[in-house]
Amino acid sequence: MKVSKEIKGATDGQPPLASWNPPFCGDIDMRIARDGRWYYMGTPIGRPAMVTLFSTVLWMEGDKYFLKTPVEKIGIEVEDAPFLFISVCHNEGEKGVELTFTSLTGDRVTLGPEHRLWVEHCPETGEPSPYINVRYGMKGLLHRNVFYELLAMAKEVERQGKATFIIVSQGVEFVLGTLA
Repeated sequence: MKVSKEIKGATDGQPPLASWNPPFCGDIDMRIARDGRWYYMGTPIGRPAMVTLFSTVLWMEGDKYFLKTPVEKIGIEVEDAPFLFISVCHNEGEKGVELTFTSLTGDRVTLGPEHRLWVEHCPETGEPSPYINVRYGMKGLLHRNVFYELLAMAKEVERQGKATFIIVSQGVEFVLGTLA
């Protein structure tokens, strides 16, 4: 379910959260797990339309997450990133290849100057976690399969004496990783 574009100030199906300044009403027992599943009071939310609706009013201030409406703002927990991107499609655009990612909640983000990709590594295991900017300062995690798909299409170039894997979208290069 998408939020109606008839909401005053709404763009691209998203409500105008930046213009809403409701009072904080406390935290609720709602959590977004690293695997993209949403939980309420420890139980997975089983209705995808409900999760999609909640995702449209998701807001971040500092390092805290909220569900925000014109009349209230309630705190929720996010384990890692509030969005999980599960697919990527390749299109030809004005500046060449465009990579558009789709999340579990139906959000579509095209990698480029406004939506950048970066990879963080777990200090203990070295495991990569690739992220992309989504909206309002929030990020989305790329599912492992999507990351492997990007690695398969990446160009290998030498940078500073290391094999570096890059992808290009909207004319912007993004580094996926390097080999020592």
